[in-house]
Amino acid sequence: MAATLKDISAELGLSVATVSRALNGFPEVNEKTRVRVRAVADRLGYQPNRVAQRLVTGRSGMVGMIARLNADMTADQTFMEILAGLTAALGARDVDLVLNVDQHSDPVVPLRKLYERGILDGFILNAPLIDDPRVAYLQSKGIPFVMHGKHSATADYPYYAIDNARVSADAVDYLVARGHRRIAFLNGEAHHAFAAERRQGFDAAMARAGLKVPDWAIRNAPPSVDYGFDAATALLTARDGAPPTAIVCASTLIAVGVLRAAQLLGIEVPQDLSVVAHDDGLPQVVSDELETPLTVTRSPLREACVPLAEHMVALLEGAEPAGLQTVARADFIKGKTTAEVPNGGEETWL
Repeated sequence: MAATLKDISAELGLSVATVSRALNGFPEVNEKTRVRVRAVADRLGYQPNRVAQRLVTGRSGMVGMIARLNADMTADQTFMEILAGLTAALGARDVDLVLNVDQHSDPVVPLRKLYERGILDGFILNAPLIDDPRVAYLQSKGIPFVMHGKHSATADYPYYAIDNARVSADAVDYLVARGHRRIAFLNGEAHHAFAAERRQGFDAAMARAGLKVPDWAIRNAPPSVDYGFDAATALLTARDGAPPTAIVCASTLIAVGVLRAAQLLGIEVPQDLSVVAHDDGLPQVVSDELETPLTVTRSPLREACVPLAEHMVALLEGAEPAGLQTVARADFIKGKTTAEVPNGGEETWL
């Protein structure tokens, strides 16, 4: 039989009310007592009654997250990576993650339906869009939420994000320093906030170097091996301009497609073509274990999970949103897919 509050109370010689307040983090219980109560509760295997806990604290100990399905009814792999890490990080803080599936064209609908059930304390959002309608809805209703990423430069809610503009700028700066002038960019979908930030960083870095890029050398699509293969094939066989000497990829999946296209076309990497990718640390593509280890900016998605969980708990405990905004810089790791510009590479496109 599971331990009860009365069991903990009897062992410690404290009232049931004090034990309950200690386990629920009430400020009138001192830290020493809270530690003693938690230690006994853990030893006895006490599990809180969620219904009773909500009556005492006004919180359910549950937050929601929405899985957006692709056209083939599968979830994006980046979401699955975040989901696994968040479940563990929240669980370690006595918070459960409730998952729902989005099959609507309006991203607000699943949020509203899930919240109206009255069982959630808030939401964790991912994959922010430019001018994301979910943000406006949640803020209008006063519903607590934390975002993985941010939908604008002036975001006023809690978030954990990487410096996406710096991600592409670091790649460009590295390539320019090695003589590259014709640098193409295979970005993610243009309506995603991260892709917009990466484009801003790419454009700014190229402008600082005094370089221009033709429209056909910058492309947007959902990250995939097929996208990388098709886009690289088109770029490297272009008849309306010299091919790029370097390609910056928004993900390692795209880069794998680029490497396959180069191999099929007889183009040597890195002798004839340099490739830089962003590495989210997805298990299906380990950048440094490929036949030709990639040069990457690296920020594993799993590293976002603990900060997101911490921000969520702190927000629910009354912390100010402005103090729960984290921007991390990705590491730059040199692999074997970049080199000095090949002969003739000093020619620019424009």
